[in-house]
Amino acid sequence: MTRNSAILAAIARREWLLQMLALGAAGCHRDRAHDRLRSRAATVIVSDRVGAAAFNPAEDTWAKFLVFLPLVSRAENGDLEGRLARRWEHSPDYREWTYHLRPDVRWHDRTPVTAHDVKFSLDLLSHPDARHFPPGYIESVTVVDDSTVTIRSTEHAAGDEHDWTVFYPKHLLEHLDPKELSRWDFWTHPVGNGPYRFVRYLPQTMFELEANADYFAGIPKIERVILKFDSQGSLTELLSGNVDAIGIANPSETPTLRNDPRFPVYHSPNGWVRALYWKNDDPLLRDARVRRALTLAIDRSELQRLLSVPERFPVVDGPLPSGQLLSGRVPAPLPYDPTQARALLQAAGWRDRDDRGVRDRDGTPFQFTLLITGGGGALGVWYRTAVFVQEQLQRIGVRMDIQQMDALALRSRVQGGAFAAALDSGGGVGWFRRTFGDDSHLGYHNAEVTRLLDRLDGTAHPGERERIHQRLIEIFQADVPVTFLGPIVWTTFAHRRLRGLSSPFRTNPLQHMGTLWLDNSSAP
Repeated sequence: MTRNSAILAAIARREWLLQMLALGAAGCHRDRAHDRLRSRAATVIVSDRVGAAAFNPAEDTWAKFLVFLPLVSRAENGDLEGRLARRWEHSPDYREWTYHLRPDVRWHDRTPVTAHDVKFSLDLLSHPDARHFPPGYIESVTVVDDSTVTIRSTEHAAGDEHDWTVFYPKHLLEHLDPKELSRWDFWTHPVGNGPYRFVRYLPQTMFELEANADYFAGIPKIERVILKFDSQGSLTELLSGNVDAIGIANPSETPTLRNDPRFPVYHSPNGWVRALYWKNDDPLLRDARVRRALTLAIDRSELQRLLSVPERFPVVDGPLPSGQLLSGRVPAPLPYDPTQARALLQAAGWRDRDDRGVRDRDGTPFQFTLLITGGGGALGVWYRTAVFVQEQLQRIGVRMDIQQMDALALRSRVQGGAFAAALDSGGGVGWFRRTFGDDSHLGYHNAEVTRLLDRLDGTAHPGERERIHQRLIEIFQADVPVTFLGPIVWTTFAHRRLRGLSSPFRTNPLQHMGTLWLDNSSAP
């Protein structure tokens, strides 16, 4: 072989080698791309507002259900179904519940879950330094044996609460100080017993979780879950495909998705109501006819539509147990009737004597300021609600100004009685007491309401509680101490590839991820 032939042969070998390397690199790139696509196809990314505190009981969010189990959960029809518990029974007064635990549930470090973990967790959450449950909420927790626990509560919600409370590993946490509960490192590196196991935490970025191969109900169908930190719950992230779901979405953004078949919208009432609080002993508002007139002047059903609340969650003149609200056994609210509203104001001495659009009495114009929280700014639910009410009242000759402030300042003003009207939320037994009891910050007093609240405190029987709520609503419709604007409803946006969600009991993917599945034929 000549020298030139040798050089040409060497060049040819080098070119062949370069081609093989290039093909190999391309193949590796394709393999990595394929792996990424496969990984994304098996992954659900959820926008999470809470960030590092996603599993922390101080925040107490739906994310906890990814890693930790409650005793029971809600089936698609709303009935209780077992999670950590396989069966249960309750006392006739519904305050004492005995749960029989599954024998095949283990912590993610393979330690068996026992009734001692349940007692430890409830004792921890009831600890005065932890400040999770209100004082006296849990009366006693008794370990019958390793797989049986009895819980007695002094509160009415003993059975309902057990589908929300999750439980923690005693063997890993019993030596930690309850005073430091919210700062434990455990919450950013959790060891749970639920459908997903902790993989990694990237500060200010995300949590990554993987399906628990030892999950008692079988390995979850969704292999990987990412909690992507996003304080705004950005709709842009959803539309661009960067996340698959927004667990707590802004309901005002619902119309954006209304005609987009990729993104079903799910709704569930959270048990609280939005209401206008009237200072019942204020000179403008002490006459029940006036408070009734203000209520009749507001088209509350139209307001619910404006706020994208489905018609299945109607306006009610008082809070109802969630089961009653969802069942449709709902008393009719006071109607929208601006004509009657004007007549009531006229009868109470409020007239527009100078034809300037604002009623007056004895030279005093009917004008007051409504306090609202500043959360969300001009686009927020509270401001939009206030503007709607303002326009409705203007039509009957009442001028209402709007003052925004932060939520703590607003509630301080209301509880101190330094207000005429305020827009806020409310719900629960404690709220009933503060708002309508003997020490009502509304300046409202009704002896029968006080007796009914005592009865409500004294029973956990669903039928009895429903009857009490019914009577309270009848009284509230007569006295109108507040104007109930409608139930507050959680809204969830999710891509259609995420299957198994439904309204109203399976709306949040974080709570039910272990039962969901992916249909990638629906993507994008």
